[in-house]
Amino acid sequence: MDLSQLKTFVAVARERSITRASELLHLSQPAVSAQIKALEDTLGVSLFERTPRGMSLTQGGERLLTKAEQILAAHQSLLDEATRIKGRPVGRLRLCAGNNSNPQAVGRFLKQLAERWPEIEVALQHGSSAEILSGLQSGALDAGFYNAAGPVDPELEATVVSEFSIFLVAPPGLVTVKDPLEWPALSALPWIYPSASACCGRTAEALFKQHKFRPTRIISVDREDVTRTLIAGRTGVGLLHADTAREAEALGQVELLFEPSTRVQVLFAHLQSRSAEPILSAATALVRGLNPPPG
Repeated sequence: MDLSQLKTFVAVARERSITRASELLHLSQPAVSAQIKALEDTLGVSLFERTPRGMSLTQGGERLLTKAEQILAAHQSLLDEATRIKGRPVGRLRLCAGNNSNPQAVGRFLKQLAERWPEIEVALQHGSSAEILSGLQSGALDAGFYNAAGPVDPELEATVVSEFSIFLVAPPGLVTVKDPLEWPALSALPWIYPSASACCGRTAEALFKQHKFRPTRIISVDREDVTRTLIAGRTGVGLLHADTAREAEALGQVELLFEPSTRVQVLFAHLQSRSAEPILSAATALVRGLNPPPG
């Protein structure tokens, strides 16, 4: 039995799926299955049973999961203490960045991290803000860059990277641009924006509630470049981040209709309970150094 088998056991138990665990661990599904089989053979205990809903822990597996988590936590604590003794953070940072969460800032962070802390190995993936928050809570991620248009989860330690506003835009000539806007006419057009968990999605839902209407058709798109292309192609109206909207306007692709009061923050965050971990402490300090607060 080795630590990699325990990590695989815990990952499958948390994800309830060999497929998702293999993606999380960057292993093939056969490799994950083989590690679970080897661990069961070593312990002489069946850990999982397959059900229509996925991999379910046996009674013995549930009892051993707690012990496995304790062993892995003790191992990480040992590494952290050794790191503190050496004075340099060492290990792996599982990082996720939102698809539309200031890629320039993420690039600067990764460049500086590689230069200052070459001992830190970064595993970067991309996802939605909702996926990042879920990953932080479950322990599948260590930290993430994501967009927030509302209050920050109190369990997170968050650093503001940047802020931006949002515009409702339309292809030139599709809508009569005047103040106030004719919201009933807008409700008859297709609206293009991400899911309600994203900043533009939440802003759209707030506009519908404020003006008491629901569009006859909604096209859900999670990539801003695709949203921009669809709007420029006269598919409908939609919401874009301010920089993207102004750039598209300058190119004659869209007209700016309305700027909601929403201010969106791009945040770098991790669980507060993990703030003392050397890697997260170093990463947070680096983000704050690259993005000092205004004033």
